[in-house]
Amino acid sequence: MVPTTSVRRFDEQFARQVREGDLRLNPFEAAALPYLSGRVLDYGCGLGNLAVAAARRGCTVVALDASAEAVGHLRRVAAELALPIEAEQADLRTYAIRGEFDSVVAIGLLMFFDRPTAVAQLEQLQSHLRPGGHAVVNVLVEGTTWLEMLDPSAHCLFGRGELARRFHGWTIVLNEASEYPASGDTIKSFETIVARKPGRRERPPAPDAGPQDRA
Repeated sequence: MVPTTSVRRFDEQFARQVREGDLRLNPFEAAALPYLSGRVLDYGCGLGNLAVAAARRGCTVVALDASAEAVGHLRRVAAELALPIEAEQADLRTYAIRGEFDSVVAIGLLMFFDRPTAVAQLEQLQSHLRPGGHAVVNVLVEGTTWLEMLDPSAHCLFGRGELARRFHGWTIVLNEASEYPASGDTIKSFETIVARKPGRRERPPAPDAGPQDRA
């Protein structure tokens, strides 16, 4: 996989965070954690702080990211702590998700894709979530003026309220807008949604399943 400009920048950021021991959950990850159960897909896991927290709570986690730096760090942590985390480097623009999950997470990811890709991958995440499971999605939306990490020709700022509309028919558990100041007097405008898929779970989550049992 040839890393994009954004991935190279994140590699540098992740390496710095590891050196400095900056491994806390960010506010969006902290908000997501209570909704994760069973088999979890962390799509764009970064350093894997959320994956580690979820595994410590009894989840089994498939954690994917384009950053070799992030995936390498997460694999080391998972091995040291004997946590049920399967970490894989992948191009998430084209990745074909395998199997089904009780929870799916995509925090701070989809805005790095062009619009058709962002929408297609969101729909793929929705389709691989089991009935009754929770999807947690966080994106930058229109009004964001912080664009320094985004490819000018291939990024997606969702419209305000668009994310909730794309979960029409689901139970919206959380729908939150937030803004944060960024470098150069710019603004990051986010929307975060937690939505429960219609239907009931066919079986209870199995937090002690091994990697071969999670396909």
